Amino acid sequence: MFKNKSILLLLSFIFLIFNTNLNGLENKILVKIENQIITSLDVNNEYRYLIALNPSIKNSKKDDILKLAKKSIIQEKIKKIEIEKNFKNPKISQGFIDQILRNIYLSIGFNNLNDFKKYLIDNKINFENVKNKLKIEAMWNELILIKFSSKVKIDEEKLRKRIIDNSTFLKSYLLSEISFEVSNLQELNKKYQEIIKEINSKDFTFAALKYSMSPTSNLGGKLDWINENSLNENIREVIKNLEINDITKPINVPGGFLILQINDIKNTKIKINIEEQFKKLENYEKNNQLNQYSKIYLNKIKKDLEISEL
Repeated sequence: MFKNKSILLLLSFIFLIFNTNLNGLENKILVKIENQIITSLDVNNEYRYLIALNPSIKNSKKDDILKLAKKSIIQEKIKKIEIEKNFKNPKISQGFIDQILRNIYLSIGFNNLNDFKKYLIDNKINFENVKNKLKIEAMWNELILIKFSSKVKIDEEKLRKRIIDNSTFLKSYLLSEISFEVSNLQELNKKYQEIIKEINSKDFTFAALKYSMSPTSNLGGKLDWINENSLNENIREVIKNLEINDITKPINVPGGFLILQINDIKNTKIKINIEEQFKKLENYEKNNQLNQYSKIYLNKIKKDLEISEL
């Protein structure tokens, strides 16, 4: 009897060791950022999250998407660290999070939150984790607004003139973007060719996830419909003669370069409300400038943090 108990205990002990080793293999620490860690489980969760929000990349190589997921979660951890340094008790209203969720589920073809939740469950994604990710991004945007809103400059007279000059028909674009930086102009063509190669071998969404420094990167660079009055003069000039599915060459913008894809175009005959259009255009210009400051600030704090990849 004692012998049988001993064998059972030994088998249990062996199983415990074996199981612990399996868990260790399944969930390794991959990166340390200050007091934050990123594990292989975090990266796998991010992998599922990115595919759920960007279904067109699901046929890409798993290793390629895992690299994107690792980059994405590193950026999120850096933002979280900086948020905690600047806010004692960061909070975002539920109404604001609900609006962000609505924008996301509409962008991938769902009409209501319940269908989106079912979609997440089917893809083994925790809805509360999604909300937490959106809260981090929202708090990061709030931090950027606090730090840099005083530096945003808007030429109101120029914006109003642009609206009046385009007041009969309004052309709108459904765009995707890739925002990137290079250290010098000699590297620009090399980087552009690298991005175009990725677009041609996979698609624009995957290339945006891989290369874009914009906050839209996790959505494959997708932007909402933007009317031509809301685009700065340089971008309007570049895209005015392009057709659906065309991709721009690098456009020089504050903080780096931009590649745009034209996903759709529509023309609407309008009786324009100048003040309403001005507010939309003003908000777009402000957001565009704040996004540039966001990229610059993220790069700066990243250099100041102790990041160890294991």
